[in-house]
Amino acid sequence: MMISNVQAVLFDLDGTLVDSAPELGAAADKMRTDRGLPSLPFERYRPLAGAGARGMLGIAFDITPHSPEFISMREEFFVNYEATMLLNTHVFEGVVDLIGALRRQGFSWGIVTNKSKRFTEPLVRSIPAFSSAGAVVSGDTTAHAKPHPEPLFEAARRLGLEPARCIYVGDDERDIVAGRAAGMRTVAATYGYMGAQADASLWQADGAIESPIELLQWLNQA
Repeated sequence: MMISNVQAVLFDLDGTLVDSAPELGAAADKMRTDRGLPSLPFERYRPLAGAGARGMLGIAFDITPHSPEFISMREEFFVNYEATMLLNTHVFEGVVDLIGALRRQGFSWGIVTNKSKRFTEPLVRSIPAFSSAGAVVSGDTTAHAKPHPEPLFEAARRLGLEPARCIYVGDDERDIVAGRAAGMRTVAATYGYMGAQADASLWQADGAIESPIELLQWLNQA
């Protein structure tokens, strides 16, 4: 596979660029303890951190987005998360070096996440390395969220590129589905929140990396 025509790399946020699992798990667990329920170990939450409120509330209360109480409980979760979201969230090791190397090699880059702007914008602002992102597209930036390809199309538009000139990197199957639907090459970030149940080899991504910095090697060898 030749990637000589690729000019940009787009990334998912949670589980790909940043580790926000501690705050996400804590926001849901506080809802349990506020109700007099016992706290759950963090290891229960982490594998589903990439699924946001859906995943965290599923672990904490065994509910789904179809449950009648989901909407009100989701807002409570959001309030809890918003209060602490910048305390311990950090970039994965190698991310800052990766972004620097991509820029030196002439790649544009951006972020496409299902996280709402309410959370994405302050989080991105808090990380100096992210100030060079040419596009930041949140889950509510367009009328659709991933796995729909529209957020990726929007990111490509903001970068002034055809989607085929972009690569999308993500740690969830919906990232790969969205990237493929957008006509982008895709890379599975297997160091993220996939959990033991996930098998990234079934996602039909064009590549897989076990650490952020491995993307450079993949780009050079692909």
